Amino acid sequence: MADLKSILTDPSRRQQVLRDAERLLDDEVAAKSGLSGLAIKGAFKVVKGMKPGIIPDVVDGLLDDFAQRLDPIYQASVTKGGSIVDYFSTRKGEVADALLGITDDRAQRTRHATLRSAYQQLRPQGKKNVEDAVPGVARLIEKHSRGV
Repeated sequence: MADLKSILTDPSRRQQVLRDAERLLDDEVAAKSGLSGLAIKGAFKVVKGMKPGIIPDVVDGLLDDFAQRLDPIYQASVTKGGSIVDYFSTRKGEVADALLGITDDRAQRTRHATLRSAYQQLRPQGKKNVEDAVPGVARLIEKHSRGV
């Protein structure tokens, strides 16, 4: 059974994975509402305005680590059988912790003060927002792992 990193980062698939991940991120941000949604949308706009193309670059830079961190959950899902979306959705907290561990580490090390500040402002609500995105992440994984 192939590991998730080799599936998602395969050169024949990587660019489509990145486009799908960027679309997922855009959709998740657009779906946010209320005051926290306004803050998320504002921070996202600031980050996008910092440098054209920063979101695809960031997604590309995180993909390998995300796939590696999610691989144990993915492997368990494949072993169990059934829907990856269902499996991940019942483990939203575990998936969110795996993903946020990477971005927490990176935010601490970034030299971009504006990016670090935006992340720190959003981080308290981060786990809930990432948990909300888990079904979309799982659909992306399911799409790209079919037939592998």
